[in-house]
Amino acid sequence: MYGLVDCNSFFCSCEQVFRPDLREKPVVVLSNNDGCIVALTTEAKAVGLKRGMPIYQVQNIIEKYDVAVFSSNYTLYGDMSARVMSILAENVDDIDIYSIDEAFLHLDGFEPPKLESFARELHRKVIKGTGIPVSVGIASTKTLAKVAAKFAKQYKAYKGVCIIDSEEKRVRALQLFDVTDVWGVGRRFGKRLMAYGIRSAWDLTQKPESWIKSEMSITGVRTWRELRGQDCIDIEELPEKKSICTSRSFSQMTDNLADLTERVSNFASKTARKLREQHSVCQTVTVFILSNHFRDDLAQYDNSLTVKLPVATADTAEIIRVCSESLKSIYREHIMYKKAGVVVSNISSDRAIQQDLFDPVDRQKQRRLNTVVDAINRKVGYETIHSAAQGVQRKEWLKREFISKNYTTNIKDIIQIRLL
Repeated sequence: MYGLVDCNSFFCSCEQVFRPDLREKPVVVLSNNDGCIVALTTEAKAVGLKRGMPIYQVQNIIEKYDVAVFSSNYTLYGDMSARVMSILAENVDDIDIYSIDEAFLHLDGFEPPKLESFARELHRKVIKGTGIPVSVGIASTKTLAKVAAKFAKQYKAYKGVCIIDSEEKRVRALQLFDVTDVWGVGRRFGKRLMAYGIRSAWDLTQKPESWIKSEMSITGVRTWRELRGQDCIDIEELPEKKSICTSRSFSQMTDNLADLTERVSNFASKTARKLREQHSVCQTVTVFILSNHFRDDLAQYDNSLTVKLPVATADTAEIIRVCSESLKSIYREHIMYKKAGVVVSNISSDRAIQQDLFDPVDRQKQRRLNTVVDAINRKVGYETIHSAAQGVQRKEWLKREFISKNYTTNIKDIIQIRLL
């Protein structure tokens, strides 16, 4: 059996932990540069807000319903995620962290009668230890566990825990579950399935395997089998991203090469960390810069440069160096730049790296250094230890007008309580 622990409205919940006055109130979290809504509570959805809406288009709704608005605070969210995951790891021997707000639990060895009591106790511990509300789904496969967790989140009668532990429950759950919500299907492919009359997850399981293979490839076959109760998806075997892009529009334009280098170095550092988090390396790095195409009164320019590395890497220093050199090659003076970014591609597993006989770099030393830096930053806050190229003063290049404090990682931001 597998369990899935999913944090409810995670970004918003992190903000509500330190603002208890906002519980059961409409809350939204914005994207970088405060552009659009990326997370929202159930109460915010109820007043007409949706994920992806530009914030400037919904000011009337925000003011009418007194919606609390926050800029993204990834330092806070990352630390709260680590706290949730540590509680799970203390109670379950084997867990797979799937994302910042989800983790699969391996529950082999638990006797069925004790599963529900265990799940409810774990649910209680996470909420008590972190303040983050979670939903727990338990089933015989990971895909069915995702289905169960969605029911646990949607229906209050489950009180946060849903278990699919019989054939009758499996059939009933799949009949009620929209095919577009199935893990691995998604909205876009779901519309294609609906054109074939497949509207529920149950409808999907009734198609023959040969049809699934021809229409959905081998990945779809795995999903189909999991929905039928056959465990066949390993988290480590899920396909890695073909490319990773880190880019931002700037709150203020700049024509200064030093400023651009600092920003691109920060993008490179974040991209390298993402590679290491999924145990990957890249062999191609692309840097791009753009002027403001909405300003007809300014000179326009955009360019990019792609570099193929001799040896695939996820080393922060090496990727920053390549990006900085590439930026110098494509930079033009007297251009007001609005956006820049870093893209890494040709991604492969870090367990099988093709070496170069004449490689002058000590790859083992690189890996040890990055491992130590990542461990420290996970403990005390991302980018606490960083390259000098990322800036000594660490300028804030993003517009984050509604940013909350780093209550759990910055001693200056610790909540003060006054007793009257």
